[in-house]
Amino acid sequence: QVQLVESGGGLVQAGGSLRLSCAASRSISSINSMGWYRQAPGKQREWVALITSTGSIAATDSVKGRFTISRDNARNTLYLQMNSLKPEDTAVYYCYAQTSITYWGQGTQVTVSS
Repeated sequence: QVQLVESGGGLVQAGGSLRLSCAASRSISSINSMGWYRQAPGKQREWVALITSTGSIAATDSVKGRFTISRDNARNTLYLQMNSLKPEDTAVYYCYAQTSITYWGQGTQVTVSS
């Protein structure tokens, strides 16, 4: 079992940056895939990015070149560095850990003002 706790969300102006963190309750080194989803008001949850245990990375087109996903196995923490933020990035951001079961964090709100 893995408990995930996100932090780092907040209010930022367009063009600004935020770094989200997702702290896991146990070692993440053996977790094959971890990543981020987001859900904007009135919209379905949208996949944002993932990183595998071997360091392979994938991201949705709308964030490529602006968001960077990383993981620190020593700190049991997943990160999402978000630069050049846009109002359309406003959403609740959720981290997840994919084992035989998918574990989710509680979410952190990101609001980008124009």
